Amino acid sequence: MRMDQRQVLTPRMIQSMEILQLPLMALQERIEQELQANPVLELRQDDPDAIWDPKAAADASAAAAETSEGERALVVDDAKTDGAEDFARLDRIADYLENSESATDSPYKSRAAQQFDGERDGKMDAMANSPSRGESLSEHLLNQWALLEIPPHLDAAGQAIIANLDDSGYLRTPFEEIQRQMKTPATTAELEQALKLVQTLEPAGVGARSLPECLLIQLDAIEDDEVMSEGHDFDLERALLRSYQKDLELNRYPQIAKSLGREIEDIQAAVRRLGRLRPHPGKLFGRDEAAPITPDATVYFDEDTKKYEIKMAREPADDLYISGTYRRMLKDKSVEKTTREYLNNNVRNAKWLIESIMQRSSTVKRVIRVVVDAQQEFFERGPEALKPLPMILVADQLGIHVATVSRAVSEKWIQTPRGVFPLRRFFSQGTTNTGSGEDVSWDAVKEKLKQLVDSEDKTNPLNDDELVEKLKSQGLDLARRTVAKYRKILDIPVARQRRQF
Repeated sequence: MRMDQRQVLTPRMIQSMEILQLPLMALQERIEQELQANPVLELRQDDPDAIWDPKAAADASAAAAETSEGERALVVDDAKTDGAEDFARLDRIADYLENSESATDSPYKSRAAQQFDGERDGKMDAMANSPSRGESLSEHLLNQWALLEIPPHLDAAGQAIIANLDDSGYLRTPFEEIQRQMKTPATTAELEQALKLVQTLEPAGVGARSLPECLLIQLDAIEDDEVMSEGHDFDLERALLRSYQKDLELNRYPQIAKSLGREIEDIQAAVRRLGRLRPHPGKLFGRDEAAPITPDATVYFDEDTKKYEIKMAREPADDLYISGTYRRMLKDKSVEKTTREYLNNNVRNAKWLIESIMQRSSTVKRVIRVVVDAQQEFFERGPEALKPLPMILVADQLGIHVATVSRAVSEKWIQTPRGVFPLRRFFSQGTTNTGSGEDVSWDAVKEKLKQLVDSEDKTNPLNDDELVEKLKSQGLDLARRTVAKYRKILDIPVARQRRQF
């Protein structure tokens, strides 16, 4: 036996922390899962276009929990009615389910589907309306490969090469590895022949083993097209790709022009034409759609109060309630004990879920309020006015743990007058003091550095020492190595590579 103190996380605390860090779309999915798993939890279906009133929503939710007026039970044993209406409703649902597939696939909807008055399966409709998966690069190439007249000894080799192309369309796998993967290994010569055939497929550039080879393949395809080849200097462009790739990276245009006996303007024009080619041709296929972003709140300027206000997104918990039917069963002593225990457990879980969602909304709103108050200059002047805002400072101000703040801002987005931003964007550490003694955030320094580079004379760009002096004149005293670090983070080349001739 021993006496000690230990921190124990109850299931309810774990659930609250988990829900707090969920983005809005993921929270909706979690609610859908709970609705499927918990029979006592119900979702009130309102008009999505109706104006949301939090007080009215709370009153309606409480009323629904007690009366469950939205529930439509099937009544077939009632002295006052013969149940004809309920049986007719079942018939309409059955007709809809039987004819939904043909009604979806055919331009001529069935009569049952046309006359259907709303008793639809939402999940079935969602599946029917979901977009189909796009064709992958491998499928696109194999469809073309099947149409070619390929000798049998090269067919398997070509399919093996296509299977080893990466998402960008490049062949990074050595021939030795491809040979080990094949049931009947092809010779190196056969793989070389098959690769040449794969490189003739669309999109042009697939099957290349390096960037210059990819662009050279595309130049060959363009040269065969009378319209697209107009204006190209293929000899110069091929020479640049084959022999001067490193010089191009280092911006050595005068040396290239002298070596080739061409004008610098010709070199620059050729580079611009090469810049219109696709360095990653495989990215045209199988691209995943960007996940939709739903802001948790909208920040706007109120003309009446002359300050920035917050409008939270519709609260999911206001549409959830506990079924009145099951609440009455729970109080009914005639119901079996095991059933009442089962219902009691589900009611408790439903309450925990609703309370956790409400707690999430409250915490996120409090954090956003602090952010808006601290970053008003950002909304008025832009990113260069972003102030340092450590999470621990927000946690101390709200009287909560810093881990709670971190979970509250995780994957949350807010819509502002300057666009939609991740909430975490507004939390940054201070880096230095201005001449007036004010802290400046790292993001603000990077924004000022980017503005200096964008506005510089490209024929005589600023080196790191000159950037230090320019920033110092704006009240930011930074070391040269700090400026170089921020420049690399912003993917800004050194002055020599930025120079334009």
